[in-house]
Amino acid sequence: QVQLVESGGGLVQAGGSLRLSCAASGRTFSSYFMGWFRQAPGKEREFVAAITWSGGSTYYADSVKGRFTISRDNAKNTVYLQMNSLKPEDTAVYYCAATTRATTLTFEYDYWGQGTQVTVSS
Repeated sequence: QVQLVESGGGLVQAGGSLRLSCAASGRTFSSYFMGWFRQAPGKEREFVAAITWSGGSTYYADSVKGRFTISRDNAKNTVYLQMNSLKPEDTAVYYCAATTRATTLTFEYDYWGQGTQVTVSS
C-alpha cells in the first residue's frame, strides 16, 4: 500500500508556471506506475500525464503535450508535474495516483492523493 500527498498548487496568471509534487510513503515507490489526473468543476476526472516505474517513458494527454512534464525521483519517493504556459482551462484539482499496471485509465489506478487546487487566471 502507498499513501500519496500532493503539494505545489496555487493561483497563477495565464502563461505562468507551477510545479506540483507528490510524496509517497512506503519503501516500494519504484514498483508503482505513477500518474497525474485533474478534475475541473462539473467535469469528470481526466488523465494528464503518467510515468513508468523507472521514469524511462512518459505519456501525456494531447491537451498538455509540450507544456507539462512529468518526472520522478525514486530515491525521494516523489513524482513531479512541471506545468508551463498555463491556460485558464488548466484550472482544476490535480491528483496524483499510483498503480502496478502500465495504464492511463483512471479506474485502473489503485491509490490516490487528496488533490491540490490549481487556478489559472486570464
